[in-house]
Amino acid sequence: MGIRTSYPPGVFNWVELATTDPEAAKRFYGELFGWSADDVAVPEAYGGGVYTVLRLAGDEVAGLQAQPEAQREAGVQPHWLSCVAVTDADATAARVAELGGTVLTAYDVMTRARMAILADPSGAFFGAWQAGDRFGAARVNDPGCLTNNELSTDDVDRASDFYGSLFGWRIEEVDTQGGPRYWSIRHEGAAGGGLNGGTRELAPDGSGGPPHWMPYFTVVSVDTAVETATAAGGTVLAPPMSIGPTARIAVLADPQGAVFAIFQGPIDD
Repeated sequence: MGIRTSYPPGVFNWVELATTDPEAAKRFYGELFGWSADDVAVPEAYGGGVYTVLRLAGDEVAGLQAQPEAQREAGVQPHWLSCVAVTDADATAARVAELGGTVLTAYDVMTRARMAILADPSGAFFGAWQAGDRFGAARVNDPGCLTNNELSTDDVDRASDFYGSLFGWRIEEVDTQGGPRYWSIRHEGAAGGGLNGGTRELAPDGSGGPPHWMPYFTVVSVDTAVETATAAGGTVLAPPMSIGPTARIAVLADPQGAVFAIFQGPIDD
């Protein structure tokens, strides 16, 4: 099992959904991944409202909260946010600004963590998670859990420079045997304790949308998961496809429009 008790800095450790309909999202992902939802009342000192911890067989695997009204008014769609473990969220935010990125906000997720919401120079959003009471997901890679975080960007070289300087990542091109170009994200600190990462180029015609990060969740069968998702009101954005001889993926949107991918294939422990 992909049980985790900590994450080294620079490793993806958590994903969080901002949605316009928390109750509907809980139902959808419960049907798709078998998640249960644990609602936590947020004290007024931390902004009030409700924060939902999503669990698989009792293990924390993701978070969910209502999308802020300001985001809705600004036209921001419901979305998943991929977070990276850091030792100091505010120092990370300052470094992002130095490197040409954008700092959107920083706040305390109750006593769970200190979070900074950031964007790289191309505009792809991500989170920096400084552990408090919670270090991140308690289980990864297993079916129903986060397994990969993929950056779609219009400038791989610029992304490589930015994330290399920020987190020490190495973004290296892999041999796709004549397929679309793809880059892996490597980080020495991730050995034995992290999640996979990858990078792909956006199409020049803009059909892939603006630069963004997208989480992948493991499933036993991509085809079965697609059937479950569509029956529950989700949308197929990219139908099931084979990646090499042993893996399959598909890209979906939940009923509120948040985009994510599913993966079937060999996984790390």
